Amino acid sequence: MVKIGIIGSTGYAGAEIARLLVSHKDVEIRWLVSRSFAGQSYAGIYRNLFEIIDKECSDISIDKMAEDVDVIFTATPQGYLQGQLTRDILDKCKIIDMSADYRIKDVKVYEKWYGMEHHSPELLPDAVYALTEINRDKIRETRLLANPGCFTTCSILTAYPLMKERMIEKDSLVINALSGVSGAGRGAKVANLFCEVNESAKAYGVTTHRHTPEIEEQLGYAYGEDVTLQFTPHLIPMHRGILATETARLKGSYSYDEIKAVYDKYYDKEKFIRTLPKDVCPETRFVEGSNYVDVNFRIDERTGNIILMGALDNLEKGAASQAVQNFNVMFGFNEDEGIDMLPMVP
Repeated sequence: MVKIGIIGSTGYAGAEIARLLVSHKDVEIRWLVSRSFAGQSYAGIYRNLFEIIDKECSDISIDKMAEDVDVIFTATPQGYLQGQLTRDILDKCKIIDMSADYRIKDVKVYEKWYGMEHHSPELLPDAVYALTEINRDKIRETRLLANPGCFTTCSILTAYPLMKERMIEKDSLVINALSGVSGAGRGAKVANLFCEVNESAKAYGVTTHRHTPEIEEQLGYAYGEDVTLQFTPHLIPMHRGILATETARLKGSYSYDEIKAVYDKYYDKEKFIRTLPKDVCPETRFVEGSNYVDVNFRIDERTGNIILMGALDNLEKGAASQAVQNFNVMFGFNEDEGIDMLPMVP
């Protein structure tokens, strides 16, 4: 049995990791860490886990926990892990981090967009950007995983095949993405109250959203050159889901079958990425509660553009279930162990 600790276990992502790992046949959850709820019953906070998880939250330090577990999931805000992680901790256990602390390789870019100093830049070369379908081989070998977030996972996977094949103008990509409210986390914020978000929709982080450089960096690796793109997120009144609609200029004249063949080349053997039939647009309700990503495209012959579309559950493939998928790869388990959930409708 692989011994697990979860730091930030009472946030939405941390709780979802705990829920998924309970049904994982090769896992023992040893520690559920929450400074705010230390000493309280975990099932008292998340009653869906009543008589399923019989543990209390603790406030054990990461260095002490590292002596008792094989892997630590850190579902914590940006800045926590890069201020705590040391080489000694990494030597003791593996880390799967849900924040952006080790996603961006250029420390100056991280510090600019996140507005904080990075306290362990020497560990950045160790970190693997954990998009499973793209970096599976690297994930097997690393001890430090930077698990991507929801906007980035959806945006990158939707455009990756055409970027990799250089079939679109690299600096023409414009991404508009919609997110459910759970993507903002469980913390109490006025802007996320029911009366503030219900019956409304808004753009936010316009030209300044912190996921922009992460998407640019990863798609730049795919293209083989630096990429500049436009990313605009929107908040809409639903619990879960990400829908990305991306517009790009095609570099040539391509048929539907030629584009579809490229998506099949990269995703046909990937269980959790589904390229939909022609003219069927992805919808968040058809991936809710699952690790699936639905993608598709439509060519606009009038403008010479291609419209790329992707949908996923922000708490699953956009966070927790992707973290468990990566955990399975790291430890040599079946990749779908614990996360083979069918989408829920309605």
